[in-house]
Amino acid sequence: MSTQANHPTLLIPGPVEFDDEVLQSMAHYSESHVGPSFVTVFGEALSMLRELLITSDPTSQPFVVSGSGTLGWDFVAANLVERGDDVLVLHSGYFGDSFADCFQTYGVNATQLKAPIGSRPQLPEIERMLREKKYAAITITHVDTSTGVLSDVKAVSELVRKVSPDTLMIVDGVCSVGCEEIRFDEWNLDVVLTASQKAIGVPAGLCILMVSGRAIDRFNGRKTPPSSYFASFKNWLPKFRAQVQPYSKAHGSHYAVMQNYEAKKASYFATPSPQLIRALHTSLGQILSVPLEERFAIHKETSQKIKRAITGLGLKQLAERPENQANGMTAIYLPEGVKAPELLPNLLKKGIVFAGGLHKEITTKYIRFGHMGVSVTDPTRRDIDKAIEALKASLAEVGHQQQQEKQ
Repeated sequence: MSTQANHPTLLIPGPVEFDDEVLQSMAHYSESHVGPSFVTVFGEALSMLRELLITSDPTSQPFVVSGSGTLGWDFVAANLVERGDDVLVLHSGYFGDSFADCFQTYGVNATQLKAPIGSRPQLPEIERMLREKKYAAITITHVDTSTGVLSDVKAVSELVRKVSPDTLMIVDGVCSVGCEEIRFDEWNLDVVLTASQKAIGVPAGLCILMVSGRAIDRFNGRKTPPSSYFASFKNWLPKFRAQVQPYSKAHGSHYAVMQNYEAKKASYFATPSPQLIRALHTSLGQILSVPLEERFAIHKETSQKIKRAITGLGLKQLAERPENQANGMTAIYLPEGVKAPELLPNLLKKGIVFAGGLHKEITTKYIRFGHMGVSVTDPTRRDIDKAIEALKASLAEVGHQQQQEKQ
């Protein structure tokens, strides 16, 4: 039985429901962020991120920094590309627009390859664009939280390595890490960025990245200093060899923050959050206590169960094709004449919280059902069944005639 206060079940695409042990780990007494006990916990958490993202390459580097997943975009734009560079942003929803805006803030030319709502850019289109222009980086939103569209990161990365091997492969995994398969080394990725509050199952407040050795070499070869301070790799990595403004050991010993913490050595540039990192340590320990293949499988099985139920209610998804459908969330078109502002309160009365639409072109026409983390993996919870039952009842209350689910 949970020790948490009674509350509506949160089934949005993040934040998600949290495990009791994860929340209790945040109640740890205040401690020094450079004290030996915390340094050990932080170091172990960084090492566990390697396991979660399936990388054993010693040149890759995990980062955990206070901030949201959006900060990961700034890390990429400030460090791995330079003003005037071209990047290709694969657009499968709202977050493609946002990542492109971030690049443009840093003076980087972002070209978007857009797909229709509910779909994703196709490989022939991507190949054509890669052959037409040299791009410093390509970005892909693994799961776009606005549409529930799942992109094929492995296939895109294989294409990039074949057609434009110098292009960095950047994955926005905010809504995928922890519930979708990601193999950092095998898929030849350069950055996977994510956040703590989704399938990783930790309260919001941590920006998490895995960065390849190739990407770090790109950073070290910059012609200009990075265009951020807090998000500058020069403040988090051991060295920065800039042709314009070289940095040396004289600038201080804090330049190996992430490597030092992973090696369980005290370090400092900006104060981390000991409570959140303890929660991360607890959650990662839980996640890795079973084979990752089992975790991915249970998310996929639960997703298919939900999608069958959605079809049985006579509803359609934004992502109609099965290969485009995420395993940690489902974006659902509402019946004609039904609007999210009238349906969501009915769900709340039944103890279920879904999210409204986020895609600006169809905001009021759909809702989003998040199904990741403990709501899926904890067999003692009935979150998913209760949500399906509540959705069925709430639709009936607003007059939707439901078709019988096919046997």
